[in-house]
Amino acid sequence: MDHHFLTPLFSPKSIVVFAGPPDHLDEAPSLARAMLRELQAHPFDGPLTFLDVDMTGTLSDLAQSRADLAIIALPHPRIAAALEIAGRIRCRAALVLSTGLPAADCADLHAIARRHGMHLLGPNSLGLQRPLLKLNASAAGRLAATGPLALVCQSGALTASILDWAARNAVGFSTVVSLGANTAVDLTQVLDFLANDASTQSILVYMEGIHDARRFMSALRAAAFAKPVVVMKAGRQPAGSKAALTHSASIVGSDDVFEAALRRAGVVRVRAFTQLFSAAKCLASRYKPIGKGLAIVTNGGGPAVLAADRANEIGLEVARLVDTSCTELAPHLSPHATLESVIDLGEEATPAQFRAALQACAKDRSVHGVLVIYSPKLDSDPDAIAQVVCDNVHAMGKPVMTCWMGDERVRDARIMLNAIAIPTFRTPEAAVDAFANVASFYQNQQLLQQTPPPQSTLARPDVEGARLLIEGVLAERRRVLTEMESKALLAAFHIPVTRTMLARTATEAMLIASQLGYPVALKIDSPDISHKSDVEGVALNILTATQVRDVFNDMLASVRRVQPQARINGVTIQPMSGKKRGREIYIGLTTDVPFGPVITFGSGGTMIELIADRAMELPPLNQFLACRLIERARVSTLLGEWRGAPAADVEAVEQILLRVSEMVCELPQLREMDINPIIVDDDGAVAVDARIVIDHAGPTARDYNHLAILPYPSSYEREWPMKGGDLYTIRPIRPDDADMLQAFTRGLSEESRYFRFASAMHELPARMLARYTLIDYDREMALVAVHVDRRPGEDGVFVETEQIIGVSRFITNPDQTTCEFSLVVSDDYKGQGLGSRLMLSIADFARNKGLAHIEGLVLANNPNMLRLMRGLGYEVRPFPEDPDFKLVVKAL
Repeated sequence: MDHHFLTPLFSPKSIVVFAGPPDHLDEAPSLARAMLRELQAHPFDGPLTFLDVDMTGTLSDLAQSRADLAIIALPHPRIAAALEIAGRIRCRAALVLSTGLPAADCADLHAIARRHGMHLLGPNSLGLQRPLLKLNASAAGRLAATGPLALVCQSGALTASILDWAARNAVGFSTVVSLGANTAVDLTQVLDFLANDASTQSILVYMEGIHDARRFMSALRAAAFAKPVVVMKAGRQPAGSKAALTHSASIVGSDDVFEAALRRAGVVRVRAFTQLFSAAKCLASRYKPIGKGLAIVTNGGGPAVLAADRANEIGLEVARLVDTSCTELAPHLSPHATLESVIDLGEEATPAQFRAALQACAKDRSVHGVLVIYSPKLDSDPDAIAQVVCDNVHAMGKPVMTCWMGDERVRDARIMLNAIAIPTFRTPEAAVDAFANVASFYQNQQLLQQTPPPQSTLARPDVEGARLLIEGVLAERRRVLTEMESKALLAAFHIPVTRTMLARTATEAMLIASQLGYPVALKIDSPDISHKSDVEGVALNILTATQVRDVFNDMLASVRRVQPQARINGVTIQPMSGKKRGREIYIGLTTDVPFGPVITFGSGGTMIELIADRAMELPPLNQFLACRLIERARVSTLLGEWRGAPAADVEAVEQILLRVSEMVCELPQLREMDINPIIVDDDGAVAVDARIVIDHAGPTARDYNHLAILPYPSSYEREWPMKGGDLYTIRPIRPDDADMLQAFTRGLSEESRYFRFASAMHELPARMLARYTLIDYDREMALVAVHVDRRPGEDGVFVETEQIIGVSRFITNPDQTTCEFSLVVSDDYKGQGLGSRLMLSIADFARNKGLAHIEGLVLANNPNMLRLMRGLGYEVRPFPEDPDFKLVVKAL
């Protein structure tokens, strides 16, 4: 479980090369020449064998050339034969360097690799580099310098360009992977490897597309929880559909959804490849900001204004020192210095004044980061001021960016700042953008750690009733729900809606209006009309029965004139909301390819497309995510006190968002939805109108497979008795269990730690702790047994403390049909049946995932574990690769 399946590909101990003789470079294909030249220039630290597909000999002769990795760089017609030979001599991974290989031939190569159990990078890939191993198995350029960054790129051309730029700018890498469009080892698997690679501190990704959103989000979230991830994506044009049936689907573009997905994954997104490195450099620094407040310290007003303008454009706050800080700082500055917005020290600023300003920013809690801008002056010393920054940066406790403007006079100062990894930029705008990246990282990391269940803690919805309603509509071969049906669906999830009744004649309309009470609103009810107001299908504030009759008849006539083919069910009557100081908002749903359902929020009303105020989030939501979603929309500023109106009931809006999240999770048939407008004031919120589009769910509806992020599987929480009558709970692990898991590991005996990890580690490294606590509950699962310890405190009141007393987990193997398990139980709780219960529970989860077998490695000198496995029906087999272990296997 701790040995990654891609280790033979990225950390091979031996390599076999199919690329022709290395001493006949002129006869090799261009990619092979580039790769062979690099292999000669940087000899690999391990056995390196060259084979030819035309060589003679028996398979047993060739078997002596068995290696972890086979590198194939041959003309297209010869690739398949070489890959077949690599499989037969039991190579565990293969790399095919090629360009332009047809998709059908790529599929054939994938089939060969699957048949032999090889992990295949390529075809149509420029290969990989591992500088620490002196391995350049690529045609992307010279071997990069060694460094802490990993680069994963879906474009071969951009891979080569980035490596060329990095060589010029002294940027080093732990790993470089060029992924083509036809590779078998894909982006998600590479991310999974890099998340667990000790030599990688930050991951840079250039991507052009994904195929499986669930797997992508799973790998990206796990990687971003372990170390900073920076992503650049091509193809950022909006893709809203003009034929959409709801407002949400028409105004939400594919890039909007991708942005929301990256935010939820806890990563940073940049727009240019040079920003990839600046963002990674900032994130690798010791401190991360906890807010958007950027203090600007400068000796020139013009550059500071440029920085402040850029900060305002991208949603940052130019931090102003609090009054006490200003009072303490002022005596140390020139009389010409200003502290109104930016900290302008004046053109005559000395190193001592820069030091005083930095120290003031360090103490001020309203400052979350500092940008120091220096403009060359005739009598100033750029090196001395840079030295002040270097001397004070580690005592700041906050990120510090620098911008030494100019070139010739500040060159040495830039070298000085770079030498101790202080991010430095040539323009104020670039420095501000870099801080924005770091600030967004902190905010996105908060989103990443949220693991909401499919249903909130609010009153249980009538899910079965909602499903029956949807099935009835689909049985009639309809996709669009009427307003009455849409509101009934919302009501099943306890979303407050206005009372609505359908009238088919003018007389019915007058009777209904009298029963509901005036004023009322009339709306056309038709499955063929997406936007009622466009066809004069909405009338508000109708005060009398006569008006109801006339409006009813006029509305039908107008709609039939504008859309004569539209099916008309009648006209709905509903009372006006009565919220005179209410604000109009909307909550919607759209379905993206490939990310699935996306919840949207923003300003509501008839001008929703024109206003285009939208924020979005991937489900499931909890209250924290709902609150952040509201804050990202511009309309959130109107929900406070506004023009004499009291603040709106934001909690009511949050609850509607939670209810919509429940709908999305439990009803995979939902495709589009508009709840527009929702009228909200200080007394609550009510949905005035709704339009819902549905479709058949298909085979992926099982177990929330329609969602890109799997909800927390709260249904697997169980209480179990212990000997002596006490209870413990078995539940899926959560990210906030990290401290408890570390305490559990530290509390294990030396023997238990050795039996679990086959090492003498006393605690989990940070990257392993992150990997073990933030999981996707899909390809892997970890169940923890939690016991609540009640002990009297100093004041005699009992204090309850949760502690983990056992952990079982499984990770799905690359074949997607089997999984590998691990188990460890606290020494203080052995003999309670805890191990058996954890193993039965984890096996049940694997069985429900459709896996066929569960297996694990047990040290041969661990008789208690082997006895437990036999008692649970596991078959104990020898493990050929290491006689110190036994392989235990059970069919599920």
